[in-house]
Amino acid sequence: QVHLEESGGGSRPPGGSLRLSCVRSGPTTGRSRMAWFRQAPGKEREGVAAIPCTGPTKYSDSVKGRFTISKDDSKNTLYLQADSLRPEDAAIYYCAADFRCYVTWNYTRNYNYWGQGTQVDVSA
Repeated sequence: QVHLEESGGGSRPPGGSLRLSCVRSGPTTGRSRMAWFRQAPGKEREGVAAIPCTGPTKYSDSVKGRFTISKDDSKNTLYLQADSLRPEDAAIYYCAADFRCYVTWNYTRNYNYWGQGTQVDVSA
Protein backbone atom coordinates (compact mmCIF):
# COMPACT_ATOMS: atom_id res chain seq x y z
CA GLN A 1 0.00 0.00 0.00
CA VAL A 2 1.41 3.37 -1.05
CA HIS A 3 1.15 6.13 1.55
CA LEU A 4 1.51 9.80 0.62
CA GLU A 5 1.96 12.69 3.01
CA GLU A 6 2.01 16.32 1.91
CA SER A 7 3.54 19.29 3.68
CA GLY A 8 4.57 22.85 2.97
CA GLY A 9 1.22 24.57 2.63
CA GLY A 10 0.57 27.97 4.12
CA SER A 11 -0.51 31.51 3.42
CA ARG A 12 1.27 33.82 0.99
CA PRO A 13 0.50 37.17 -0.60
CA PRO A 14 -0.08 37.39 -4.33
CA GLY A 15 3.24 37.07 -6.10
CA GLY A 16 4.69 34.93 -3.34
CA SER A 17 6.12 31.42 -3.47
CA LEU A 18 5.69 28.10 -1.72
CA ARG A 19 7.29 24.69 -2.05
CA LEU A 20 5.07 21.72 -1.37
CA SER A 21 6.49 18.32 -0.56
CA CYS A 22 4.99 14.86 -0.72
CA VAL A 23 6.78 11.97 0.93
CA ARG A 24 5.91 8.58 -0.44
CA SER A 25 6.22 5.33 1.49
CA GLY A 26 5.33 1.77 0.60
CA PRO A 27 6.11 -0.10 -2.62
CA THR A 28 8.53 1.80 -4.79
CA THR A 29 9.44 -0.83 -7.38
CA GLY A 30 8.12 -0.49 -10.88
CA ARG A 31 7.25 2.56 -12.87
CA SER A 32 4.69 4.97 -11.50
CA ARG A 33 3.15 8.34 -12.14
CA MET A 34 2.99 11.05 -9.53
CA ALA A 35 1.02 14.24 -9.65
CA TRP A 36 -0.31 17.26 -7.82
CA PHE A 37 -3.99 18.10 -7.84
CA ARG A 38 -5.85 20.90 -6.13
CA GLN A 39 -9.39 21.57 -5.04
CA ALA A 40 -10.83 24.96 -4.22
CA PRO A 41 -14.09 25.34 -2.27
CA GLY A 42 -17.08 24.55 -4.47
CA LYS A 43 -14.92 23.35 -7.35
CA GLU A 44 -13.88 19.99 -8.69
CA ARG A 45 -10.44 18.60 -8.03
CA GLU A 46 -8.17 19.54 -10.91
CA GLY A 47 -4.79 18.34 -12.09
CA VAL A 48 -1.96 20.81 -11.59
CA ALA A 49 1.16 18.96 -12.68
CA ALA A 50 2.45 15.44 -13.13
CA ILE A 51 5.57 13.42 -13.68
CA PRO A 52 4.59 10.54 -15.96
CA CYS A 53 6.26 7.14 -16.08
CA THR A 54 8.27 8.35 -19.05
CA GLY A 55 8.42 11.53 -21.05
CA PRO A 56 8.14 15.19 -20.13
CA THR A 57 6.38 16.63 -17.14
CA LYS A 58 2.81 17.83 -17.54
CA TYR A 59 1.22 21.09 -16.41
CA SER A 60 -2.21 22.60 -16.50
CA ASP A 61 -2.44 25.76 -18.57
CA SER A 62 -3.30 27.76 -15.45
CA VAL A 63 0.07 27.07 -13.78
CA LYS A 64 2.39 26.58 -16.74
CA GLY A 65 5.42 28.83 -16.40
CA ARG A 66 4.76 29.50 -12.70
CA PHE A 67 4.83 26.07 -11.06
CA THR A 68 7.51 23.39 -11.30
CA ILE A 69 7.07 19.74 -10.40
CA SER A 70 10.09 17.64 -9.51
CA LYS A 71 11.04 14.59 -7.49
CA ASP A 72 13.97 13.24 -5.55
CA ASP A 73 13.92 9.46 -5.81
CA SER A 74 16.60 9.10 -3.13
CA LYS A 75 14.18 10.72 -0.68
CA ASN A 76 10.98 9.28 -2.17
CA THR A 77 9.73 12.85 -2.30
CA LEU A 78 7.70 14.77 -4.86
CA TYR A 79 7.85 18.57 -4.92
CA LEU A 80 5.80 21.40 -6.31
CA GLN A 81 7.50 24.79 -6.47
CA ALA A 82 4.74 27.34 -6.79
CA ASP A 83 5.89 30.84 -7.79
CA SER A 84 4.04 34.01 -8.75
CA LEU A 85 1.06 32.85 -6.72
CA ARG A 86 -2.34 34.23 -7.57
CA PRO A 87 -5.51 34.34 -5.46
CA GLU A 88 -7.02 31.70 -7.75
CA ASP A 89 -4.24 29.29 -6.74
CA ALA A 90 -5.73 29.05 -3.25
CA ALA A 91 -6.89 25.48 -2.67
CA ILE A 92 -6.12 22.26 -0.91
CA TYR A 93 -3.27 20.62 -2.78
CA TYR A 94 -3.14 16.85 -3.01
CA CYS A 95 -0.37 14.49 -3.98
CA ALA A 96 -1.39 11.46 -6.04
CA ALA A 97 0.30 8.35 -7.37
CA ASP A 98 -0.53 5.37 -9.56
CA PHE A 99 1.27 2.49 -11.23
CA ARG A 100 -0.62 2.68 -14.52
CA CYS A 101 1.39 4.53 -17.09
CA TYR A 102 -0.52 5.09 -20.30
CA VAL A 103 -3.54 6.98 -19.03
CA THR A 104 -4.59 10.62 -19.01
CA TRP A 105 -2.52 12.41 -16.40
CA ASN A 106 -5.09 14.86 -15.07
CA TYR A 107 -8.05 12.57 -14.44
CA THR A 108 -8.61 11.90 -10.75
CA ARG A 109 -9.92 8.41 -11.56
CA ASN A 110 -6.50 7.50 -12.94
CA TYR A 111 -4.88 7.69 -9.49
CA ASN A 112 -5.35 5.06 -6.81
CA TYR A 113 -3.28 6.68 -4.07
CA TRP A 114 -3.87 10.08 -2.51
CA GLY A 115 -2.49 12.13 0.32
CA GLN A 116 -4.61 14.02 2.84
CA GLY A 117 -3.86 17.39 1.32
CA THR A 118 -2.19 20.62 2.40
CA GLN A 119 -3.90 24.01 2.39
CA VAL A 120 -2.56 26.89 0.32
CA ASP A 121 -4.00 30.37 0.83
CA VAL A 122 -3.14 33.38 -1.32
CA SER A 123 -4.28 36.76 -0.10
CA ALA A 124 -2.87 40.24 0.51
